[in-house]
Amino acid sequence: MRYAILLMGAPYSHQASHSALRFARALLARGHRLEAVFFYHDGVHNAARLAAPPQDEPHLVDGWAALSREHEVSLQVCIAAALRRGLLDEREAARHGKEGSSVAAPFELTGLGQLIDLGTRCDRLVTFGP
Repeated sequence: MRYAILLMGAPYSHQASHSALRFARALLARGHRLEAVFFYHDGVHNAARLAAPPQDEPHLVDGWAALSREHEVSLQVCIAAALRRGLLDEREAARHGKEGSSVAAPFELTGLGQLIDLGTRCDRLVTFGP
C-alpha cells in the first residue's frame, strides 16, 4: 500500500512528530511504501537545520533525514508556513535578502499543490497533529 503522511505538529511541543516518525518506520517495516511526508503549520519546525535537542532526547530532524536516506522518502515542507516561521532554504534566503538558510537537507520547500498530488496518488494520507 502507498502511504503519505501529513505532519502538523512541532517537534518537542507535541507528541505528533515522534508518533509520525514511529508510524513511518512501522509501515516501512511491514513492506508498505511511504511516498512522502508533508510538513505543514508548526510541523515545518521538523526541518529546522539548527535544532539541537539535549543528547538524551531523540533528534527528530536527524530522524526524518535518516528515514529519507534509508527509504528514499521525500520530505516536503510547505513553503508559506515555513517562511512565516523563519525557515528558509538557500534560494528563499537569497530571494528575501536574508543571511543563511535554516532548512536542513534533505527537506525541500514545496507548495500545497504537492500535498494535493500526494492525496490523489497515495492509497492513504495519514495526518498527525495537535
